Amino acid sequence: MTPDALWQRYVAENPQFAHHPYQAWPYGSNEPDALLELTLRGVKTATASAVPVYEHSGEAIPKAGDFSVLLSSCGEARCIIRTTRVTVVPFAQVSEKQAFLEGEGDRSLAYWREAHRRFFTAEMESIRSVFTETMPVVCEEFVVVYRA
Repeated sequence: MTPDALWQRYVAENPQFAHHPYQAWPYGSNEPDALLELTLRGVKTATASAVPVYEHSGEAIPKAGDFSVLLSSCGEARCIIRTTRVTVVPFAQVSEKQAFLEGEGDRSLAYWREAHRRFFTAEMESIRSVFTETMPVVCEEFVVVYRA
C-alpha cells in the first residue's frame, strides 16, 4: 500500500485530521523491517535521530502532534504513528527511559549507546560531518494510531 492510500484510509475514519500533513519514512538503520515489526508489536514506542541530519536536509525537527507513515524497506506503508513527545539532548545524555522505549536489543542504555554510536557515526560520515558524544539527538516518543 502507498503512504497516501494508507493516509486516506486513516482520514476516512478520522476526518478531523484530513488537512494535517504527514511524513513518510522507513527506519534509517540496516534493519528497518525489524524496527518496524517492533513498532507494530508495541515494543518500540520511541526513536532517535541526529539534529545535524535535519539541518543538512532542511527538514523540520518533529514535534508533538506530527503524523508519520512508517514504511517497510520496500516502501510499503505499514502504519501511521503520531508523535507524543520530543526532546533534544546531547548523545551522552540520552536517558535509560529513551533506550527502553526504543525497544531494541536488551533495551538497556549500554546497548542503545553502542548501536547508535555506530549508526550515528556512519550517518554523520554520509553528510561529511563527525559524530561526537555532545551531538544533539532528537528523542521522539510516539503511538501507533493506525495499522495497514
